[in-house]
Amino acid sequence: MTQATPLNSIHRAAGARMVDFGGWDMPLHYGSQIDEHHAVRRDCGMFDVSHMCVLDLHGASARAFLRGLLANDIDKLQTPGRALYSCMLNPDGGVIDDLIVYFFTEDWFRLVVNAGTADGDIDWIERRICSTGSGLRIEVRRGGAAPLALIALQGPNAADKLWQLLPQARALAEPLKPFHAALLPASPFGELMLARTGYTGEDGFEIALPAPHAAALWQALAAAGARPAGLGARDTLRLEAGMNLYGQDMDAATSPLDAGLGWTVELHGARDFVGKAALLAQGQRAQLLGLLLREKGGVLRAHQKVHTAHGDGDITSGTFSPTLQQAIALARLPAGVAVGDTVRVEIRDKMLAASVVKPPFVRRGRVLVE
Repeated sequence: MTQATPLNSIHRAAGARMVDFGGWDMPLHYGSQIDEHHAVRRDCGMFDVSHMCVLDLHGASARAFLRGLLANDIDKLQTPGRALYSCMLNPDGGVIDDLIVYFFTEDWFRLVVNAGTADGDIDWIERRICSTGSGLRIEVRRGGAAPLALIALQGPNAADKLWQLLPQARALAEPLKPFHAALLPASPFGELMLARTGYTGEDGFEIALPAPHAAALWQALAAAGARPAGLGARDTLRLEAGMNLYGQDMDAATSPLDAGLGWTVELHGARDFVGKAALLAQGQRAQLLGLLLREKGGVLRAHQKVHTAHGDGDITSGTFSPTLQQAIALARLPAGVAVGDTVRVEIRDKMLAASVVKPPFVRRGRVLVE
């Protein structure tokens, strides 16, 4: 049985095409995935991301616990509201999940984890809490007594739309740098967390709020000019921005070093964390790079074989880019393949030429590859 977010009835009333996404009934698009994509790149769009799971970690030893849990260095978070992107690894160095962690106080860190991995994440964290004797408490905010909804407001005009609706938030949230968040204790929509994070490569906010207020905020944002967008546009936007998707570009059998996420791993410091020993033993065995299809006759898709002078690789995510108007992909390629190389992608019975590029393809509305 699929689960529904607090905004499900609004999506259906708007005529959204709904799909099962990891056990959640979610909007794929509201009529035109391409128009929704362009709205985010050029103006402002909004996504219901309430299927993702907020976990509030409470307890005096939270920082020490996260030092051993996450591959990235939690001690980078010293200012309340700072956020950090990290992988959570298994002992073999595979990615259990990629997540964002927010620091608010020494006894309160907030984690936002992926929808499909949430149950496994919670079980893993709870078992780690028990094994370390840290005495921490996890408050799951996707349900329970105080559930939260999540709305991602993204695009070059996202901030202006938000200030129209919540002028009292401007002084608090406008100065925020990327990967910083602020709490607005009182608003017409309850207490808000306004986080300058996102999954599109554009400016904007991810807004956490009490689930009973989600419909009112969504409708108010729509009235202010934010265009509802679905999973289809979210995927083309994130791929243009060179952002990994869990389950495609990395998973529990994939090292973050092989998934282009080495920058999120503090591998050579003194701190130990789950999976570190395995990463040090394995090293980096492949690299995640971008592809631009140079010949007509096909579309780049996950699992297509890529033939290079250094051996074969595979596409992990592929799509037709609405911004570039050509096929793009992320691909796991052998060591030795370099940006600028020409490779061949096996598409049905054809071998089509593609150029190797360094992601992202598009960021803040600017095309970054040729």
